[in-house]
Amino acid sequence: MDTSGYRFSKTHEWVSGPSGKVRVGITEHAQSQLGDVIFVELPQPGAEVSAGGKFGVIESVKAASDLYAPASGKVTAVNEKLAQNPELVNNDPYGDGWMIELELSEPASAELLEEAAYLEYASSL
Repeated sequence: MDTSGYRFSKTHEWVSGPSGKVRVGITEHAQSQLGDVIFVELPQPGAEVSAGGKFGVIESVKAASDLYAPASGKVTAVNEKLAQNPELVNNDPYGDGWMIELELSEPASAELLEEAAYLEYASSL
């Protein structure tokens, strides 16, 4: 999948979409480190999230990890498919494994990395 238009956080979440409304998920690197995802807890539509703030939890057979918002805004949708099929995060983290949609309250942070910078960062861990 072409992720060249995506922006990435150092906590391994991605954001993609037009400037006002975006989708959020976790990176290929993050899902591979977690292993088989068995549960995803997401906020309800209408919830407000802040860049860098916790928005949910992801559990795998190895561990549970917090999910952090890469941008601030109001949750306009959650991926309901993940309730029954959390493995979508493993199978297609940049497509069917998306987690939430946000209506941005401010532009996405300049701290978000472009793909090449994120891949370099992730490979250094």
